[in-house]
Amino acid sequence: MSGRDWGKLAVILLVLVAAVALVAHIQGRRDTEETELVRAAIRDAALTCYAVEGAYPDDVAYLREHYRLAYNEDKYFITYDAFSSNIMPDIWVTEKGAEAP
Repeated sequence: MSGRDWGKLAVILLVLVAAVALVAHIQGRRDTEETELVRAAIRDAALTCYAVEGAYPDDVAYLREHYRLAYNEDKYFITYDAFSSNIMPDIWVTEKGAEAP
């Protein structure tokens, strides 16, 4: 191979590495946005429950059963910390297999 061929190969490899990095970045951003959508759906269901019933539910199962909350249980861990029926619960959504923030 001549020096010119090595240069072409280096440019091709650089473009390939940049493309892979870009795809990984986009995938990570999409996952973050999807996790936030799940959190927002749980929060909205809890707020609806509070508006209708006058109290926040004790757990996410109640929201799933009575307020049609749906999310991929195989993909997400949900932490729903209901301190009191009149205080908005703390809600954390973590993708399974992801590192904790």
